Amino acid sequence: MTNPGNPRPAPAAPGARTDGTDRPAPLRGSSTLFALDPGTAHLNHGSYGAVPVPVQRHQAGLRAEMERDPDGFFLTAPDRIDRARAEIAAALGGDPSRLALVTNVTEGVAVALESIPLGEREQVLVTDHGYGVVTRAAERRAAEAGAVVRCVRISPHAPDEEAVAERVLAAVTPRTRIAVLDLVTSPTARTVATPALLAALRARGVTTVVDAAHAPGALPVDLGRAAGGADFWVGNLHKWAFAPRAAAVLAVDRPWRPRVRPLTLSWEHDRGFPRRVEWRGTFDYTPWLAAPAGFALLERIGVERLRSHNARLAAYGQRLLVERAGLRALPGVPGLGMRTVRLPPGVAEREHAAKALMVAVRKALDTRVAVRPWAGGGILRISAQLYNRPEEYLRLADGLAGLITR
Repeated sequence: MTNPGNPRPAPAAPGARTDGTDRPAPLRGSSTLFALDPGTAHLNHGSYGAVPVPVQRHQAGLRAEMERDPDGFFLTAPDRIDRARAEIAAALGGDPSRLALVTNVTEGVAVALESIPLGEREQVLVTDHGYGVVTRAAERRAAEAGAVVRCVRISPHAPDEEAVAERVLAAVTPRTRIAVLDLVTSPTARTVATPALLAALRARGVTTVVDAAHAPGALPVDLGRAAGGADFWVGNLHKWAFAPRAAAVLAVDRPWRPRVRPLTLSWEHDRGFPRRVEWRGTFDYTPWLAAPAGFALLERIGVERLRSHNARLAAYGQRLLVERAGLRALPGVPGLGMRTVRLPPGVAEREHAAKALMVAVRKALDTRVAVRPWAGGGILRISAQLYNRPEEYLRLADGLAGLITR
């Protein structure tokens, strides 16, 4: 893999208490890896990520190369994309012939939905924990085909993955053709598309599309078998895998690859999958070409070490929000650097109120968080990444109560 040439952060100081319930110690050497505004607590890595400085430099070099000789750059770009895809596939445990590079999960899901036949009165299954634009894409595809979307409502307080799976499977009917499910949900940061659920849906003849936006870099990913157990699996690289924006992978199970229908035609269309999906003529391919540098940086830091740090820090932040702001913790994904809490009834129950609360937190506390509307009380999500510090979560927890009781 491409070496971004960054120093390896040193281990935490001996004796530091980082057991997930006490104040986690920062990883030394990490403060210079990002170019974020130090006056703001960026507790929303899960939305847009943050590109480390060494990866930014790597991408800048690629862009400079493109501008020195545009013709030469674009003539060689397809082969270079092939090589970058092979490195990315190796990091994700997959075969590069199963993967196509796309800009983000929204695009990858759109490609999947465009590629799956759908008839009148057939059903597309989603949940109310799904990412809003992905759900809207399913609704548009269903409307075009004369099909219907069935939304499975799952309580944010559902205790475990088995309870979630029961709700999903109970909604399957003989007309269910497609299920669009999250590996880790965006608003609630919990797992829906488990291997067991995907296998059960496949046994029922349901084609599965998995939104794995938060998986690469944040969780162990093995695309070596099929497409992560799904027919279509899409994961962002610019969130937790340190790639520049916008970069994602679309993994497609073998029977579907010849049938993949890209959103636009290109001169590479007749080359088949994955080039027919990737090539789009005049386009900035540097995020894809620089993505291996992000994975190389993860390896130099230590992937498991970083995930453990992030998970402990997110759990610490959630505990502060419960103990100091009086909020209720929601179930989470073990080992993930995101956690959620439930806001009181009447707070952030609608989209405009959720956005207003995010703005208020930014203005009053110099903090970025994610808030999603939910009937009965919105949901606040925090993330933890290498650049975050425990005191940022303390500031949020101590200041939030005053904002939600006004």
